[in-house]
Amino acid sequence: MFKGILIEKDEAGYRAAYQSIPEEILPEGDVTVAVEWSSLNYKDGLALTGAAPVVRRFPLIPGIDFAGTVLDSQHPDWRPGDKVVLNGWGVGETHSGGLAERARIKGDWLVPLPERFSARDAMAIGTAGYTAMLCVMALEKHGLLPGDGDILVTGANGGVGSVAIALLAKLGYRVVAATGRLNEADYLRSLGAAEVIDRAELAEPGRPLGKERWAGVIDTVGSHTLANACATTRYGGAVAACGLAGGMDFPSTVMPFILRGVTLYGIDSVMAPRPLRQQAWRRLAEDLDLSRLGLITREVPLSEVVALGDAFLAGQVRGRILVNIQGEG
Repeated sequence: MFKGILIEKDEAGYRAAYQSIPEEILPEGDVTVAVEWSSLNYKDGLALTGAAPVVRRFPLIPGIDFAGTVLDSQHPDWRPGDKVVLNGWGVGETHSGGLAERARIKGDWLVPLPERFSARDAMAIGTAGYTAMLCVMALEKHGLLPGDGDILVTGANGGVGSVAIALLAKLGYRVVAATGRLNEADYLRSLGAAEVIDRAELAEPGRPLGKERWAGVIDTVGSHTLANACATTRYGGAVAACGLAGGMDFPSTVMPFILRGVTLYGIDSVMAPRPLRQQAWRRLAEDLDLSRLGLITREVPLSEVVALGDAFLAGQVRGRILVNIQGEG
């Protein structure tokens, strides 16, 4: 038996609870990991509350990421004692995930924990930070340089937004942070934002084309925010879209793309190929100022996770929530 969060759905309804879990609940896999740290992401909030059909197999342990130590392996790349990180691959959705003391997964899904990071550091970054790095890499691949103009980051108080600001600022870009919580402006500036704007400027229906403002955009919101971001991106600029906190619709036109040559990059962190994941984690080890993680993160024990699901959906979470898996005593 081990401690963890278990989601069940039956005649009694949908429920998530912190409890003792038998080993036979663990799914098939060729690597078993002692999970040391995990984190909470927007998708985890949906899973914990049942607000959206994120979980598609029951019973299931939620948690889309984790860091820990290999206990047992039948995979050629991993041996007991190896430090590893996992993000995505349907873990926490169709395959039991990281919000428990044990995880059993496919070794092909793991990447090595960078030497610079502890397991705690890795989950302070988590899927949100790894996704932010994928967005930054997309803008770099497009050719955007720090002197090219402002980079807009939407959903700036969230996990992806917070890490994206820290990364971009460290790399020398001028960052404009869009948020619905202007009382958090000092926090966003402490991460490196040069300017903070009200998300209301972008959240309502807008024109097909607006004044050119951004050399690039990292968008976590979707819907009208993404449409307006594209409509106000400069000629030849790029938008990296990775979220849908504001809705999955995209009420835009082709005009930014055919009249201004704007490029829209879709950023997927769940099924990204292993080489790209490894590159993203290497870049995080090189480019993320670890001193900023303390500003971004809040630590909670595993036993308090279920109660936080509603806070995520209500937009009440700032930065990253770090889950101490082994800290229950």
